Amino acid sequence: MNRKVGLFFGTFNPIHIGHLIIANHMAEFSDLDEVWLVVTPHNPHKKKNTLLENHHRLEMVYKACEGYEHLKPSNAEFSLPQPNYTSTTLAHLQEKYPTNEFCPIMGEDNLKTFHKWKNYEVILENHEIYVYPRISGGKVENEFKDHPKIKRIAAPVVEISSTFIRKSVKEGKFIKPMLPDSVWDYIKLMNFFK
Repeated sequence: MNRKVGLFFGTFNPIHIGHLIIANHMAEFSDLDEVWLVVTPHNPHKKKNTLLENHHRLEMVYKACEGYEHLKPSNAEFSLPQPNYTSTTLAHLQEKYPTNEFCPIMGEDNLKTFHKWKNYEVILENHEIYVYPRISGGKVENEFKDHPKIKRIAAPVVEISSTFIRKSVKEGKFIKPMLPDSVWDYIKLMNFFK
């Protein structure tokens, strides 16, 4: 039987409890069998100089996923040419794991610009998309509003950003509750974001 795998993409710079809450909710409260947290090597829309090295971000995702049976870290995009696009990753994974059914996971705010994604029609044709709510998302009133391939999952809304975490660490704030303990320890050990 095909396994349904949700793909939760992110730079995870660093991964925080907001990411885990959404990923775990998708794994537990939808028909997905598991969720892969796909570490993005370099998002074309983000300045690269704020990103920690790929292996450090992947290590933090590994640490964060420990103890979660249905969450898996993934470095699937590390070997793909950069800048990479979701459509390329999906084609790559489908070829590598032909019995899996891959479903991208995105925040509702991303749905508003989804029509600008490279090969978005191909993605929609071949994959279901799982959407979680965002406070900043607003309502989507375009062609995707009632699309049969788009599944809305009423996940908790957690407005924590990695940017806020990096800034807070730099300012010496104690923000341990926003991170899995192992990730907080790793950031302290490696002296990141100072």
